[in-house]
Amino acid sequence: MPHRSEYDAILIGSGFGGSVSALRLVDKGYRVLVLEKGRRFELDDFPETNWDVKRWMWNPALGMRGFFQMSFFDHVTVLHGVGVGGGSLTYANTLPMPSEGFYQSSSWSHLADWERELAPHYATARRMLGATPYRETTESDRIVREIATDIGREEHFDKPHVGVFFGEPDVRVPDPYFGGEGPDRVGCTHCGACMTGCRVGAKNTLDRNYLYLAEKRGAEVRAETEVTAVRPRSGYDGEGGYSVETRSTKPGDRTRTTVTADKVIFAGGVMGTIPLLLRMKEDPHGLPRLSDRLGKSVRTNNESLIGVICPDEDRDFSEGVAITSILHTDEHSHLEPVRYGGGSGFFRTMCLPYSPGANIPARLFGTARGFARHPILWSQALSVHDFARRTVCLLYMQTLDSTLELRLGRSWLNGFRRDLVSALDPSQEAPKAFMDEAGDLAQRFADKVGGVPMTLLTEALLGVPSTAHILGGACMGESAAEGVIDARHRVHGYDGLFVIDGSAVSANPGVNPSLTITALAERAMAMLE
Repeated sequence: MPHRSEYDAILIGSGFGGSVSALRLVDKGYRVLVLEKGRRFELDDFPETNWDVKRWMWNPALGMRGFFQMSFFDHVTVLHGVGVGGGSLTYANTLPMPSEGFYQSSSWSHLADWERELAPHYATARRMLGATPYRETTESDRIVREIATDIGREEHFDKPHVGVFFGEPDVRVPDPYFGGEGPDRVGCTHCGACMTGCRVGAKNTLDRNYLYLAEKRGAEVRAETEVTAVRPRSGYDGEGGYSVETRSTKPGDRTRTTVTADKVIFAGGVMGTIPLLLRMKEDPHGLPRLSDRLGKSVRTNNESLIGVICPDEDRDFSEGVAITSILHTDEHSHLEPVRYGGGSGFFRTMCLPYSPGANIPARLFGTARGFARHPILWSQALSVHDFARRTVCLLYMQTLDSTLELRLGRSWLNGFRRDLVSALDPSQEAPKAFMDEAGDLAQRFADKVGGVPMTLLTEALLGVPSTAHILGGACMGESAAEGVIDARHRVHGYDGLFVIDGSAVSANPGVNPSLTITALAERAMAMLE
């Protein structure tokens, strides 16, 4: 008789896919273990500003054990989250619905009637995440509304739904969401610090809803535990369950363990799931039968991130929540003003003037020309005292598709170690660092506030786009020849393996994807016996 597994299901990662799956599996009676390589954070563990990089950023080799990570590739810079609660700890807590084009994308529309099937799960996700419209009007909202009027799109200016508790500011009340079963909550103070970790307790992070309830009902969560391998316990297709090998990420702790389960759900996001699966595909004792589509069709939301610095001391862009309005410029594109809380000026060290160009000399020339034309304005902007209060980040996104490939290889960006690298598919459109409409909107904003547009140095110098919404790489298909997983998130060729996170998103939603990942996870769990 085969040895019984220690758990019915092991979840690798505690973000939107993992936390949803944990709760729904516990409710089905499963013995559940959640493994998370990052730390567990209490409110006081979050940094007061992002200058406290040891508490904000995740880079253990440099002594940084925070919840925000930047990963640099030849063709994209990825901003993502680490910790118990995954990306919810650092995301901008906005929860939009995608447009109709998302459901009808040729990349996956043949697999299901996605709009119909996902509708009830979006409703559940919005309820669980506490989605509510933002009703205040901030300084940046007023400017964006003016731009909407200027371009004839005023009726397309709107307020987003966000996952924030808007009770009385700074007042603690019993759980308002789950009939008292959830944790106490504190009303939002509109401090703008959502993305550096909510120290108030108003942000609806996963450790306050899905994951909180899962633990309360019996799920086990092991923080600071990184999965290094997943192997079938017998045979080759996982019928006998899986062994999951881990190592501790605690400083000075070299503990390694192996745990077993009948089912394993990969839920570490693109930056966790894809490199782990790629390593297992290469391992003859791992998961060598994984689809050759692994790592392909990696998408972004076609973002452009352009900051505008305003030297006017009377303006304060830091008040509000992370995102407080949205302007749809056409059926494919929209703009959102994004903020950090006062004092969080770390990105000052990583920004250069916005200067689109086809190559480095052209961009450097544009930068120099900008300084020469407005030397006083630039000197004032670059020397502002509180960078976050004087800066707004304009996030421009599109539903139009573009893809990359992630694979194991060597690059100067990873010190020529064999690690995750990016590659282009000549037959596909690649994400771009510069988009004309995004630049025009940023300049309009800058002109209205007497400011200047800036961008990350990786874009300004290298022409490499940035994304906070990396998706795909383990996309759906009818067979292993078409995708890594099927429409029920089951890995082709391996019984009991699933991918339920951003890497399973098989089309570009064109909006912040957290709500969509949550809805997909709800659907996957509803279909699991």
